[in-house]
Amino acid sequence: MPFAGPDPNAFGPNVTYPCAEGNPVCPSHIPPDQTSAPTDRPQVTLDVRSLGPPHPLKQTLERLAEIPEETVLLQRNDRTPQFLFPKLRDRGYTYDTLERDGEVLTIIWKE
Repeated sequence: MPFAGPDPNAFGPNVTYPCAEGNPVCPSHIPPDQTSAPTDRPQVTLDVRSLGPPHPLKQTLERLAEIPEETVLLQRNDRTPQFLFPKLRDRGYTYDTLERDGEVLTIIWKE
């Protein structure tokens, strides 16, 4: 079962590993009925809700460069990262954005 808490030794204090499959209370769980994102790949979460611009964009792009290409990145934000989307497309990433419980979850992956 994947680790469900913060792991300061992995990618920094803002990253958590995905919750157990189907856990409805985990804010980072990819809801398969609401996105086309792959659910069978490793996932990491980047929580940028407490950061002001441009730090969420910068940290997201840095994290994508650090993680393996098959990993899905879940960015938790308090706003839609509209300036991130063209940069993701330019780098060949696919993404979905879901708004729920007062936050925006952007799921980013390579096809």
